[in-house]
Order: sequence, then structure tokens, then C-alpha cells
Amino acid sequence: MIESSSLPGDPTELHLRISFDDELWDTPQADTLERWDVAVLHRRRTHDGAQGAAAGSACPTTDCSSCTSEDVAVGEMTFYRVHLDRGRNAYWAMEEESEDLYETAQVLLDPETGSFTSEVSERLEYVGSALLVMNRVTLEPQWRGHGLAPVLAIEAIHRLMAGCRAVACSPGVTDLSHHRLMDRSEWDRVSAKITRGWERIGFRLYRDNVYVLSPSSQDLEEQRGVLRARLAELGASWRSETTPASQE
Repeated sequence: MIESSSLPGDPTELHLRISFDDELWDTPQADTLERWDVAVLHRRRTHDGAQGAAAGSACPTTDCSSCTSEDVAVGEMTFYRVHLDRGRNAYWAMEEESEDLYETAQVLLDPETGSFTSEVSERLEYVGSALLVMNRVTLEPQWRGHGLAPVLAIEAIHRLMAGCRAVACSPGVTDLSHHRLMDRSEWDRVSAKITRGWERIGFRLYRDNVYVLSPSSQDLEEQRGVLRARLAELGASWRSETTPASQE
């Protein structure tokens, strides 16, 4: 059985809200780069003012008239769809947007044309023309350590990758608030764990900590099914561990 009792809620109640804020800027930069924000939400049920595991387990049915539900933000993801065939040179558009995107552009794109380098193109099937960059994935501390980030990220990638020839990311620690990460060995351990999570989806190291995934990869679809099954198992484990014995 998967250890899940430390989770603050049923993980199968997690869901994503994907949004694109179109500011109607008629500029080459806006035509080239699209920022997509993904909110990770947990649907919490409240029974007569109580919350958490007790609240949900206190309801005899899922349609209990005394229950209300609310979506609570427990994480966020940021993606960029980079259009290589419209607007301005994508290499310089990424350089202007952020240092992280510029580092990815330096590895994958030709600065003269803004297209994939010939070496990168040879590794990719032609299933689209854009580049999808998974720029940031963050979960609240209480939701970490259970392999949920890849479960959620692969669903967001599936929704956003249409028309893309490649998906890229640069694995690393984004939340620097924990003092324990000041220890080099702990930093390396956490970084390696994050990298393994993205490799599980199908990302493979290309160069300089830039990992690439082909949208046509068989691993992507297979792992989506595997990770969905893991989420279901994690939820079943959480419910069995938190349901009072009197209600079993």
C-alpha cells in the first residue's frame, strides 16, 4: 500500500485550471510567446463548518445537503508556447522574456533564424512547429514527496502540446524557502529526485540541463496512464487511512 496518510487531503480531488491572459497586444513579441498559467486546485468539502478528512468522512453520501465545496490553490505551473514561425525571432523573444527561457533558447534554437538548430531538428519528428517550455512547477510543501508533480504536469502537457514539435524543461529546485536545502548534499538529493520525476514522463537530457520530450513519444501516453493509475491508488490509500473505523 502506498503511504499517503501525511497528505492533507484526498489527492484525487486535485484538478487543474489552465488559463491564458490575452492582453491584446498587437506586437511581434506577443505573437511569438504565449504564457500559460496552470493553477493546481484541491476541492475541499466542508460539512457543517468542519474541514479536512473529518469533514469529508462525516458525510454519508457525496451529495450530502450539509456539505459545501471550495477550490483551494495548492500549487502552480507556468508554461510558454513559443511560436517559431510567426512574430519575431523566437531566440531573441525568449532572451527578452527571462533568463530561464534564454538558457533554453541557447541550447535548442538557432539565433540567426529563431528555429530549432539542425542538430535538434534531427532528433524530433515533425508533428508541429512550436516549442512548449515547462518553466515552473510548484506545489505547497504539504503536497510534496508523493510523486504528484509528474502526475499533474503530464496532464498539463497533454492539454498544451498540440501543434508543438518539442517540450522542454530544465529540472531544478524552484522553492528556496527551506533552510535544509542550504546543505549541498540535500540540495543534490532533491534535485536528483525532481529530475527522475521528469524522466519518468519521458524527458531526456539533451545538453546543459535542458531536457527534451517529443509530443509523439510513446512513453508520454503510456506514462500518462501509469500516473493516473498511481493517483487513483494514492487516493484509495488516503481514504482507507483517514476514514474512521465506524464508517468502514
